[in-house]
Amino acid sequence: MTKFMDVHHGMAGITDQQFRDAHDADLAIQAEEGVSFEHAWADPAEGVIYCLSEAPDAEAVQRVHERAGHPADEIHPVPLTV
Repeated sequence: MTKFMDVHHGMAGITDQQFRDAHDADLAIQAEEGVSFEHAWADPAEGVIYCLSEAPDAEAVQRVHERAGHPADEIHPVPLTV
């Protein structure tokens, strides 16, 4: 399993509840794709959301986000952490 950081743009003005609902939608189906979302951050002013996950591949991460209704604009493997 690899860690991935994905990025969603165009989310300006997202509310706390909308953010939680989107994250909960991911969590509800993540196991079906072998993904484990670990943490998510949002910057409503900039319209950017970041999600950290562990998954077999980037495609699995994207499938979860697509099925939940908010595909990622970028997905980056994170092979090193400190």
